[in-house]
Amino acid sequence: MSASAAPLASGKGHRDENFPVASWILKPAHRAPVMAFYHFARAADDVADNSAARADEKLALLGAMRATLAGTSEANPEALALRAVLSAHGLPAQHGLDLLTAFERDCTVSRYESWDALIGYCRVSAMPVGRYVLDVHGEDHATWGANDALCAALQIINHVQDCGKDFRALNRVYLPLDMLAAAGASVDDLGRARATPALRTAITQMAVRTDTLLADSAAFAAHIRDRRLAAEVAVIHRLALSLNARLKRRDPLAERVHHRRHEAAGLAALAILGQVFGR
Repeated sequence: MSASAAPLASGKGHRDENFPVASWILKPAHRAPVMAFYHFARAADDVADNSAARADEKLALLGAMRATLAGTSEANPEALALRAVLSAHGLPAQHGLDLLTAFERDCTVSRYESWDALIGYCRVSAMPVGRYVLDVHGEDHATWGANDALCAALQIINHVQDCGKDFRALNRVYLPLDMLAAAGASVDDLGRARATPALRTAITQMAVRTDTLLADSAAFAAHIRDRRLAAEVAVIHRLALSLNARLKRRDPLAERVHHRRHEAAGLAALAILGQVFGR
């Protein structure tokens, strides 16, 4: 019996993401397995974020995805598709299983008490994605430290950009509660049309802490052997620096933070040129 995630699909695709997903920069042979992982992750994310389904229904469907990816079931077509790709390329299922842990957590956890707790979430929600891409390219696991810092930064930037929408649509708050309290802000401030001065303080502090993650991943691209993957990582890092800087200046409840297409293209070109001449 099929347990497909399709009925809960949001319709969102890789072009809707804030950062490049398997862009033209990568070799075609590598883009296909990366896109397979993205489609699996998108299906699971749509399940976890569906506001109409009950938590137990979502957990049951994510459980079917887990069992299928682990090879103990054939019920979920999205996981079956990824499992076939993993088998063909000799890749481990662990990254996908770790990612499912994050989506399962999203069904039951709506608040994070501290920065450390948020980083713990990023360990299963973001870091496995980059590790998978590195495995696809046969990169050394010594690159995982820088990968983890960059992926955590990307996840946190996304959360801060979307903090108002996540609260209103899903009652989900990724801004650490202790940081909100220290700034004099409250969770309810996220439901306003414009951030209060206290909430702006908390958001700025989040961006400052994210700067550390971006600094820790600054040399990531330089340690990647595959030049095309290194260029994509350089692009992503440059985009992240720009977005994080905007979060210090702009109110994500009232102002646009996301890059427009031409802005992202300009930053990408600069990053690629820097990577080429840097090498």
